Amino acid sequence: MWQQSFVLALLIGIVLCLIATKIKPSYVFAAMASIAFLSGIIELKDVVTNFTNASLLTLVMLILASAALEKTRLISWVSRCLSSGRLGAVVAKLGLSTALLSSFTNNTAVVVSLIGAVKRNQQHAPSKLLIPLSYTAILGGTLTLIGTSTNLIINSFVEDAGLPSLGFFAPTMIGVSVLIGGLLILIPLSYWLPSYDDHSDEDLPYFLEARVLAGSPLIGRSISENKLRALRKLFLAEVVRGKQTIASVQPDFVLQAGDRLLFCGDIESVATLQEIEGLSLFGQPHLNGQRFVEVVVSSSASICNTTLKHSHFRDRFDAVVVAIRRGHERLQGGLGNITLAAGDTLVLVPGKRFERERELNGKEFVLVNDLDSTARLDRQKSTWVLAGFASVVLLALCEVLPLLKGLCVFLLLCVLSGVVQLSELRRRFPVDIIVIVGSALSLAQLMLTTGLSSSLGTLFISAFNGYGVFGALVATYLFTVILTELVTNNAAAALAFPIGYSMAMTYGVDPMPFVMAVLFGASASFISPYGYQTNLLVYNVGNYSLSDYVRMGIPLSLVYSILVLSLIPQFFPF
Repeated sequence: MWQQSFVLALLIGIVLCLIATKIKPSYVFAAMASIAFLSGIIELKDVVTNFTNASLLTLVMLILASAALEKTRLISWVSRCLSSGRLGAVVAKLGLSTALLSSFTNNTAVVVSLIGAVKRNQQHAPSKLLIPLSYTAILGGTLTLIGTSTNLIINSFVEDAGLPSLGFFAPTMIGVSVLIGGLLILIPLSYWLPSYDDHSDEDLPYFLEARVLAGSPLIGRSISENKLRALRKLFLAEVVRGKQTIASVQPDFVLQAGDRLLFCGDIESVATLQEIEGLSLFGQPHLNGQRFVEVVVSSSASICNTTLKHSHFRDRFDAVVVAIRRGHERLQGGLGNITLAAGDTLVLVPGKRFERERELNGKEFVLVNDLDSTARLDRQKSTWVLAGFASVVLLALCEVLPLLKGLCVFLLLCVLSGVVQLSELRRRFPVDIIVIVGSALSLAQLMLTTGLSSSLGTLFISAFNGYGVFGALVATYLFTVILTELVTNNAAAALAFPIGYSMAMTYGVDPMPFVMAVLFGASASFISPYGYQTNLLVYNVGNYSLSDYVRMGIPLSLVYSILVLSLIPQFFPF
């Protein structure tokens, strides 16, 4: 009996820490799992088994694989989806494409990838689209077993309880229904979102250059017709045609092959220019999925007072300069002809020799900083990466190759081919998720083995006495939803699953309806920006307030909950 009380105290401690403090969830879960181990109520081998759970390892590999998927032309495709149409049509296209992507890779990674595309869209303020982006990523995550980390965690609980593993498409039919219902609500509600737009030319520090290619669809059309005046966070400063420089470019100026367009923009502008068909960014033949590095030119640098062209920068440092910043000064002339000065900030695409050359020329740069942005892959490599990932999923569905092994092979090929760098994988490695999930599995195991989940299940049943098994299902779902809004989705799943499973055992019914109630309840975070990571990602970017989430989230949450609770008994009978 003391063991049940001890585990209950741990769970209460977890919930209180997550709600009332700002301690990172990973620290909270790790501390509680450590206390459980030190107290002797869980063995070391069980802890190790939980941290090497197959579903957890699959989740880690999916997150790492997303580093390659984010560089493909999928993002350009979504950007084109946002390039035309009224707000409702754009929300529908964004929602469907986001949900599709989220169903086959981690939805948090999808939102991270698409935030830039939403910010770069030229039609609507990002704040009109970012909450719909987050919500449809959540809805898309419920379409398949690998759509969200929560689904994989719940599958771990299912396997640990001795039940058959969930199928890849187990939640799909309900997921499709809530996606359609969610979109029908989100489209009209998106018009009520605030119009926070940071479309301003006051803070465009980088100087970039692009050339109009022969055969480009831009040729013979004016600046206005090509919409080059309407680019968000990217200002067309001048055009160089042969030896002539047009400093004040009029909207009716007609482009010709070979024209060099000089822009002022932010770091996202590199991706924007890469997505415009018929434009070749300065140094683009050398851009193929590499990371960007920011350096500051030293006052003692030998490249000061020389141009990029005359300093032979690319040959000397094995790096391509794609953008230059000099405070808030608007530079002029082609990128290769700008005379470098001390304090200039350069955005580089480094080659293999860059680090060694930088060490040999240590006085050249005073600061070297990795940027989060990366260059897009060319069409050939994009196709290869997407086909490779699709093959991994298909082989797993056909039970030819386990998903975990397929992802390992896929990631290894991506590293060997240079699509992703080991440094990128180190930065992306999800230590926090591993700690949370491994610790949560240990605590859920304790709830089952000590009988605490059975006791709590009995308590729930007595509280909902007279409502029958469906009332218990509703209670499980609502309990999970409340936990998701108060703490995090993964924590909610860890705390709710043992209780739902125990109630199913007490009633003597199939536990699958209760598993699905926890699965969909853990993803039902729409009212708060803090319950789900995708909501938090767009919170500051969209300059939202809590009331924006409440106004959008309550109607969506009601529709979502009604559909889920109505459909679970239909597809998963008791």
